Amino acid sequence: MNRNILVCGVGGQGTVLCSRLIASAFMAEGEQVHSAETIGMAQRGGSVTSHIRVGAGAFSPLIPDGRGDLILAFEPAEAVRNLNYLKPDGIVIVNSQPVKPVTESLRKTGYDGTQMLSFLQEHYHKTYVVDSHEVCRQFGSLKFFNIIILGVACGLGVLGVGKDTVVAEIEKIVKEKFVEVNKKAFAAGFLLGEHYVTDR
Repeated sequence: MNRNILVCGVGGQGTVLCSRLIASAFMAEGEQVHSAETIGMAQRGGSVTSHIRVGAGAFSPLIPDGRGDLILAFEPAEAVRNLNYLKPDGIVIVNSQPVKPVTESLRKTGYDGTQMLSFLQEHYHKTYVVDSHEVCRQFGSLKFFNIIILGVACGLGVLGVGKDTVVAEIEKIVKEKFVEVNKKAFAAGFLLGEHYVTDR
């Protein structure tokens, strides 16, 4: 299998854990994996981007422009910012909720993510929008969105790795006291992904 997956968001959203689970799951299934992260002031809400490349054909950990199969975007602007990596027929799973930068409060730019989402849906027909506020409500925290979006990708059948394998990696990697709630978050995302398949 050859697969290029990009995970992007801002600091504090759990993108690094999400990408680590993806890479570990592929390796557990015997795939060759390269990964790399670009972190800009992550603890201050800066951009965080993780590249995951699967297969023997990947000679560099960074996805070349136009070769990405899937983008998991935790924030609308970050999805658009990284579109150069995506194939023309690539898949985008994106959070509808923006993380407003400091400049928004200072300049009142009006940024609310809607223009970014409209652009994605107009130009990339394989765009799936997930409302993090809605899907995370039952778990009481937005911090579970990283696991939910992973479940959505798996439920859609676009992640490229098995559901049981991902669950096993959650059990291995996540802190023990958070394993069960993360497994429930993944299951909720998986179910949502399956609904997207039947709705289209």
